[in-house]
Amino acid sequence: MDPLRGRSTELGRLLDALRTAQTGKASLTVVTGEPGIGKSALLRAAVEQAERQGVLVATAAAHQTDDISPLASLAPALRVGPEPLISTEHFLELAALNGQPLWLAERLADLINRRLDGVTALVVLDDAQWADPLTSFVLRVVIARLSECNVMWLLATRPTPGGMTDQLVDAVRDQLPVHVIQLAPLSTEAVLQLAADRLNAPVDPSLSVRLSGVQGVPFLAEQLIAGLYDDALPDGLVEGVRRRTASTSELCRDLLRTAAVFGSEFRLEDVADLMKEPIAKLAGALDEAIRAGLLTDGGATLVFRHELLRAAVLADVPPSAQRALHRAIANLLLATGRGAAAAAPHLLATAAPGDVEAIQTLRAAAQELLATMSITAIKVIQQTFELTPVDHPLRSEVGEDVVAVLLAGGRYDDAKAFADDLLSGSVLLRGPVTPDLKASVRLRLAPQQWATAQLDPAELAIEGAATHLTERLAAYRVLAGVEHPFQTEDPVARAVQLLAAGVNAQADGRYGVARDHYAQARVTQTAEVGSPPFFRIELVELFCRAQLDDLDGALKRLDEVLTDGEPWLAPRASVLRARLHLAAGHLLDATDAAMTALRWAIQFRDSAAEAVARQVLALAALYRGQLSDAREQGGSDDGIRALLAIADGDTSAAARLLVVPLDFPERTELLVHAAVTDPASAEPAHELLAEQAEATPAAGFRGAAQLVAAYNQGDRDGLTKAVEVLREINRPLLLARAEELYGKAELEHGERSTGVATLERALDSYTAQGATSPAARVQAVLQAAGVRRRRWAAVQHRPDTGWEALTPMERRVALLVAEGHTNRSAADELVLSASTVGTHLRSAFGKLGVNSRVQLTRLVLERFASPPNA
Repeated sequence: MDPLRGRSTELGRLLDALRTAQTGKASLTVVTGEPGIGKSALLRAAVEQAERQGVLVATAAAHQTDDISPLASLAPALRVGPEPLISTEHFLELAALNGQPLWLAERLADLINRRLDGVTALVVLDDAQWADPLTSFVLRVVIARLSECNVMWLLATRPTPGGMTDQLVDAVRDQLPVHVIQLAPLSTEAVLQLAADRLNAPVDPSLSVRLSGVQGVPFLAEQLIAGLYDDALPDGLVEGVRRRTASTSELCRDLLRTAAVFGSEFRLEDVADLMKEPIAKLAGALDEAIRAGLLTDGGATLVFRHELLRAAVLADVPPSAQRALHRAIANLLLATGRGAAAAAPHLLATAAPGDVEAIQTLRAAAQELLATMSITAIKVIQQTFELTPVDHPLRSEVGEDVVAVLLAGGRYDDAKAFADDLLSGSVLLRGPVTPDLKASVRLRLAPQQWATAQLDPAELAIEGAATHLTERLAAYRVLAGVEHPFQTEDPVARAVQLLAAGVNAQADGRYGVARDHYAQARVTQTAEVGSPPFFRIELVELFCRAQLDDLDGALKRLDEVLTDGEPWLAPRASVLRARLHLAAGHLLDATDAAMTALRWAIQFRDSAAEAVARQVLALAALYRGQLSDAREQGGSDDGIRALLAIADGDTSAAARLLVVPLDFPERTELLVHAAVTDPASAEPAHELLAEQAEATPAAGFRGAAQLVAAYNQGDRDGLTKAVEVLREINRPLLLARAEELYGKAELEHGERSTGVATLERALDSYTAQGATSPAARVQAVLQAAGVRRRRWAAVQHRPDTGWEALTPMERRVALLVAEGHTNRSAADELVLSASTVGTHLRSAFGKLGVNSRVQLTRLVLERFASPPNA
């Protein structure tokens, strides 16, 4: 490999980033510059250095034609070399997820993370400006996910403001260091050194003068030396190519011109078909083109050596000939069964407004692309809409396609805005806005509006539409709660009304009834316009199954269908997964699923899913005793703030748990916690649990209601029965809490053997689930009872300093003092002596590093932003 001239500074920056990656600090570097400026050469030099250092290298280059092939740009990097990033088995697994970009990205991140255990990697993507949309999306997710891995990501791109690399940089800059290297033209000295390297001899004065005309562009310098470039940019390269091909046969020149219209990469058999020449006859012409330095043979395909060379050849093809060739290429691709999607770029290059054949083919292309390349599908259908004249009969149909494709691509806001414009009689459509068009478009929006609680009954009131559309609109008004159910033979209207019945039953806590309605709705519905999202219905059905004690079955089924739904439903699916794992006591799995849901909720701007994900993260943190994490995730959520206030010693905050919504994660456990924490909340908590058990007599609800009733009455037999009921189901944390209460009751009544054994079961269960906070509580009871173990479980120790270092009573005293209490008034509040309060306050001062009540108050205000017990 020839030396890299004039880029020592830039190469040094790349090697610095590589060394940083070897220490466990991931980074992203983007090399940007005009065509021919030397980006690829710089990347090759970095790859050579990385390989010398034993770094795992994965390289790929994007091509102009990648736009219609999912993951075409990144896939070669995943499989390159004797020890690829991804095994064949896993790569095939990823291929099955092309239609689910979120799940594919998450799975790929997991696989690469495992592969990089103890390994440093350099992942390179050249010509990133041509990366396919799926590659662009996957890189945004994977790079952010692997910010703690030993990996350097290196991309090269042409300047494309707002393009792929700009979006990538914006998406990951908060997760890891990002470096952008702008390549400037080479100095005159560097150009002369490059020429001497290529010639393997000194540069003579006449060549030096000619090299000054390349303006520091290394590619042009190389072409000048090779005889392919003359004079000034840009005509010099065109003239150079003309001169070089002048000595070739006419057949060679025809081959090159035809191939240039195809793209930078093409198949010989396709060119032969277009030229109506036998492949054998083109063999000699192909050899001429390769020897002329214009093409390289990649085996299955042929590639122009540089995009600038293809552009120079294309300059000799008249525009009319280019249009004719593009149309012929499109027809060839369609005739050979490669689909409308493959033909779309060539049709878009030639189609004129009103070209019905092209419009219909492009509509089909958008549908083909939708399953795996939604971004490209959206571009195609939008361009198709522009090709359809405003007064053409197809305009309304294509407009409805635009709404459908935008929705399928997860862009609801854009779909809604476009639909409103389309139906408003604006310049988008000069033809009649018929009732059927209005109804059909609104029905396309309605399923997602229901799923995101945005149904507007006023938009669903459309008169004069076809009977089946009218009934479907009416069914959605039933779902919105503004109309009564009605009889109908239309399968979509029936499915929507069954869905409405399920929603109402679930809102009342009748989970068995809701589950049955949801199951019927899934069986009844079809794929016709207005059909509610099948996957969304199954998600709420699985939630109801979990409430009916079929937690294991719901989790198993969710894992089976997790990747089946529309991408925009991924946050809801992952939130449900997090909730089910939390209910099953799998705190680590619940946290992982909630973090995934949080990332996706932010991606899709799903505020409801984000709120629930944060609730799950906060609850898991509370179980682990990580109050700061719980406070950060819980934010202003009333239920989480009440739990934190209880943890800080304010038992009266338990009353606020009585009003958490019916669908709050682990509401049953929260009501049990309220009853145990605050005597004043015990009876109201039991009433709520009894109501729930009556509405849905599942073992979990019945056992919790019996547990609180027995606890309130001091009924040890009742506690025993509650424990037995809860042993029937997979709710280990709820069972452990029941055993904790039963064990304590037995100890208090002198039944040491039974009490200790029961408490030890509770401790072991809490410990196995990683619930260190309740485990510490049970361990303290056992130790106070004189129980000795050779080795206690690894319960999280309280730190020496900071808010987490305070005991519950110290926290309570600190909060009261911050609210303006004196030692005496705080003592009255806590039923302690003033001297005891003073002792707790001095201890809190020391742990918090403050010397006065003013400093303490300021610290509390900074920590809580608003009074924690409000």
